[in-house]
Amino acid sequence: MFTDSHCHLTFPEFADQMDAVRAAMAAAQVDRALCICTRLEEFDEVQALAARYDNFWASVGVHPDTEDTLEPSVDDLVRLAARPRVVAIGETGLDYYQMEERKGGRSIADLEWQRERFRVHIRAARQTGKPLVIHTREASADTIAILKEEGEDGSAGAAGGVFHCFTETAEVARAALDLGFYISFSGILTFKKAQDLRDVAAFVPLERMLIETDSPYLAPVPYRGKTNTPAYVPYVARQIAELRQLPLEAVARATSDNFETLFKGVLQ
Repeated sequence: MFTDSHCHLTFPEFADQMDAVRAAMAAAQVDRALCICTRLEEFDEVQALAARYDNFWASVGVHPDTEDTLEPSVDDLVRLAARPRVVAIGETGLDYYQMEERKGGRSIADLEWQRERFRVHIRAARQTGKPLVIHTREASADTIAILKEEGEDGSAGAAGGVFHCFTETAEVARAALDLGFYISFSGILTFKKAQDLRDVAAFVPLERMLIETDSPYLAPVPYRGKTNTPAYVPYVARQIAELRQLPLEAVARATSDNFETLFKGVLQ
C-alpha cells in the first residue's frame, strides 16, 4: 500500500534491527523502500540489503555534504549502478546550510567541489538512464541552475529524478516540476511549524509526489524526536490526505504508482 522512497537502513541506528524494521513495515502496510547510499564506502552494504530482500532497492551516490570520503567519478557511478537492484543515482545535490559555522568560515565560493560532484552524478544519471535523488539545502538557485546547465530540462534524454525531503518554497517546487522532477515529502510535513511546507504540499500535483521517511531522521508527529523507520511513512501520507481532502488509500496508491513510474527498475 505505502512506499518509502528514501531511507537509510544501513545506518548504525538499525544495526541488527532489520527483522524488527521489516515486521513493523509489514504491520503498517509499507510494502517497499528505497535504501539510499551516501558514501561509496557504504555502497556494498546498501546494495547487499536490496539484494537480500525483494521489496528493497538501492541507489548509488555520495551525499553533497560529505567531505572525507572516496570521490566518485562518472565511471565509478555507472559501474556500480549496473549492479542488481540499483535504481537511482544519489543522493546528490548541494548543501550550503550554515556554511560559515559548519565549514570553518569557508564561503559558498569555496564549495566548487560540491558543484563538481553534483555534475558528476548528473552525467552518470544521464549515461545510465537512472533518475537522480536530489538533496538541496539553502542552495536551490544553484541546484536548479546546474541541472539546467547539464541538460536536465525534462526533454528526451534527461534523467529526471526527485527532490527528496523537500523543504523549499513553492517557487522552487515549480521550478523542479518544470524540469520534470518529482517532489518528495517527509515527516517534516507533520511538524507544528511547517505550515509553509504544507502549503507547498497542497500545491504540488499528486501525480508528481512521493513520500519518504529519510529514516533514521525526521520522525513524524507523534514520534518526533525518536528514531524514524519506514513504518512511519503512512503518517506523511495521512497529512497529505488531510491537506487535499482525499482518502488515505488514494494518496498511498498515487505515491506508490509514482514510485514505479520514476524508478522503472523496481518493476523488473
